[in-house]
Amino acid sequence: MPARVAPQEAPSTPKGRATRERIVAAAADLMYRHGVAGTSTPAVRDAAGVSSSQIYHYFADKDDLTRAVIAFQSEAILSHQAPLLAKLDSVAALRSWRDVVVDAARRQHGTGGCPLGSLSSELSDDHQWARDALAGSFTAWSEAIRAGLAAMIDSGALRPEADATTLSLALLAAVQGGLVLAQAQHTTDALEAALDTVIAHIGDHASPPA
Repeated sequence: MPARVAPQEAPSTPKGRATRERIVAAAADLMYRHGVAGTSTPAVRDAAGVSSSQIYHYFADKDDLTRAVIAFQSEAILSHQAPLLAKLDSVAALRSWRDVVVDAARRQHGTGGCPLGSLSSELSDDHQWARDALAGSFTAWSEAIRAGLAAMIDSGALRPEADATTLSLALLAAVQGGLVLAQAQHTTDALEAALDTVIAHIGDHASPPA
């Protein structure tokens, strides 16, 4: 792609938005499977069924497209998990969320890893803009977990001294580390062990039955 210029403005028409979304979705799939470096503009063009000029119309350069992919993957994860986390009212509900995370990885036999984790591994060391965007995505994810745990504290399911912020970071770290090992080992054993250990620790903060 050409040298970086200012990001393009969002399209103002439904057709333009649909075309842009199709390009981003195609790029997200390719970057997830082949990495950012392994995804070319012609490959995105062909997968999205658009012209190269349309890609350049909606995205200033590959960095601009990759930034949109980070936002796309973040939204996909949060739209799937936030409703589940918002319903947390017990440690049993937390285990149900854990099952959703594990089942998703198990269906893929551990392959692929986390889309955000994969992008972070590839981009964060060398690209400040990517590191900032990914850090924001992980912060939003941990905040969704924290909000669910905070609701459990407010409802009395967890004791007031439970630290929702620290526990949410531990859960997110368990997910990320577990998915990395699942990708390498093609089994969810490590992911399950990590989540079960953190959830057991959270269970230690559960309020006694009335």
